Amino acid sequence: MTTADTVTIAPLTRVHADEALAIYQAGIDEGNATFETTAPAWAEFDAAKLPEHRFAALDADGTVLGWIAATKVSDRRAYAGVVEHSVYVRPAARGRGVAGRLLGAFVESTEAAGIWTIQSGIFPENTASLAVHARAGFRVIGTRERIGCHRGVWRDVVLLERRSPRIS
Repeated sequence: MTTADTVTIAPLTRVHADEALAIYQAGIDEGNATFETTAPAWAEFDAAKLPEHRFAALDADGTVLGWIAATKVSDRRAYAGVVEHSVYVRPAARGRGVAGRLLGAFVESTEAAGIWTIQSGIFPENTASLAVHARAGFRVIGTRERIGCHRGVWRDVVLLERRSPRIS
């Protein structure tokens, strides 16, 4: 069985596209991961995500167990050190520390690049994601109530951030 200590973290590239996008679609289909309704094509995903801050969690046989990626929050200079991230784990690999490993690699990468704030919005029903983020040093900064309509229901989003203790 795969556990966090048997997972390899590698840059997320085109080689992983089909599996990563299938994992994304699985999260979309479950209904508590995002407002998106379908995973994009790889070209769109690739263009939107910062290449230096995206990773895949791989099993011993190279199977993608999960991924993490970020986008810029703004092109404004004041926000140069702020990114928004997403993390998704294959349903069969959840509860094994994969998301924690991905978050660890991601935090290391962003801090090495001078990123001082990582933010994310998570549906309050996604308690597993909220818990893994809390363990990774994220804090709740508020809730955006009824921010968007998803499958006919107005949904809240919990805003999280992790401020780097090393970058001021």
